[in-house]
Amino acid sequence: MDEKDRKLIRMLGVLSTVGITMVAATVIGLFIGLKLDKVFDTSPWLTALFLLFGLIAGFRNLFLYTRRSQQAMDAENKEPPKGKL
Repeated sequence: MDEKDRKLIRMLGVLSTVGITMVAATVIGLFIGLKLDKVFDTSPWLTALFLLFGLIAGFRNLFLYTRRSQQAMDAENKEPPKGKL
């Protein structure tokens, strides 16, 4: 497999991970807020609050994954080309 194809597949993996974690964090926050609103009868306040927490967590994960993948790409680009001094 060509090096270009490997990089493309790796980047697609990173992007799909980011998308899944963004949605998962939001849904988990929404679910917790709905359950707490049923327990404490505070609808819609806790749902809105935990949905906001989920969105913040999702964007935080997006930022961390992006920074981590950028650092990995920078490290790959700094390696000297093979066969040259």
